[in-house]
Amino acid sequence: MTVTADAPPGTWEQHRVELTAYCYRMLGSSADAEDAVQDTMVRAWRSYDKFEGRSSVRSWLYKIATNVCLTMLDSRQRRATPMDFGTAWTADSGPVPTPKPEISWLEPIPDARVLPTASDPAELAVAKESVRLAFVAALQHLPARQRAVLILREVLQWKASEVAELLGTTVASVNSALQRARATLSEQELAQPGPGGDTSSELDPDHQDLLTRYAEAFERYDVGALVHLLHEDAILNMPPFDLWLQGVEEIQKWWIGPGAPCRGSKLQPLSANGMPAFAQWRPNPEGDGYHAWALQVLDIKDGRIAGQTAFLDVDVLFPMWDMPLRLDREGQPIPA
Repeated sequence: MTVTADAPPGTWEQHRVELTAYCYRMLGSSADAEDAVQDTMVRAWRSYDKFEGRSSVRSWLYKIATNVCLTMLDSRQRRATPMDFGTAWTADSGPVPTPKPEISWLEPIPDARVLPTASDPAELAVAKESVRLAFVAALQHLPARQRAVLILREVLQWKASEVAELLGTTVASVNSALQRARATLSEQELAQPGPGGDTSSELDPDHQDLLTRYAEAFERYDVGALVHLLHEDAILNMPPFDLWLQGVEEIQKWWIGPGAPCRGSKLQPLSANGMPAFAQWRPNPEGDGYHAWALQVLDIKDGRIAGQTAFLDVDVLFPMWDMPLRLDREGQPIPA
C-alpha cells in the first residue's frame, strides 16, 4: 500500500475546520456539519488500510465527507429561512404566529469552527463570504449534487477534473451541473459566491463603532437610535417564526410593539458565519435576572445594518458559543 506523507490518522485533524465549513455549506446546520465530519473521520479511519495514495489525503477526506453529506441530504428536508415562506409581513399583519419547530431551519455556526485561524486577509475574506448566512441559505435551494459541485468549483476552486473524480462522474457532467446551479441561483435572485456584505475586519474603526452603537442602543432600547443604524431595505427575521419584516418603518413598529419585551436586554458580542453577532438575554418577568433569548446575527451593508436574524433556539445555540443560559441581576453568568 502506497500512502502520502500526510496520511497517518494523527494528522487528519488539520483538515477538520475546512471539512466542517464544507459540510456546513452542504447541510446548513452546525450540528449536522459536526456529525458529518465526525462520521467522515470514523469512516476514514476504518478504511485507511484501503487508501492507495493515488490522491492526497485531503481529497480523499473530501470524497468521504461528500458521500456522508449526500446520504444525509437524501433523508432530510432542506434548511429553510423565514424568507422562504412568502412575502414580508407588516407589523400590523395580525397576531404573531406560533413558532414552527417542526421546520428544519438554517442554523448559524461559530467562526472558530469554520474559519482558518491563520490566513492572509484576502483568503480570510473569501472564507467569510463562503459561510455567510445568505450564501449558505441560497445553497439550500440546489439539489445536493449541484450544491457539491458549486461549492467545490466556485468556493474551493477545484478543477472540473478533480470534482469529476471525487463524484465518480465526467467533466462534462460537472460543467453541466455547475451551469444549472448558477442558473438556479440567478433565476431566484439568490446570493452567489463573491463579495456580498461588509467583510471588514472586526478591528476596523468604522465597523466596530457601528457595532458598539448598536449594542448600546439595544441595551437602552432606544428605538430611534436603532432605526438610525438601519439600511433602508433592512430585513428582520426570527426563526422558528416564519414571519419576516423589511424596511425601516416596519422594523420600527415591530420593535415598539411585539418586540418591546426586549427592553432592558443584555448583549455580548460574538461572531458567527463570518459576521458580527450578539448573544441576547432578556429580563426575567419576575425581575430576578435574565434568560437567554436570541443569538442575533447582523448583516452589514454600506456602513449600515442590512439584516438582523435573531435565532431563538438558544438551548441548542448558546452552548456552541459557551454562553450561559441565565444571568443574575448584575448580568453575571449563573452556572447551569
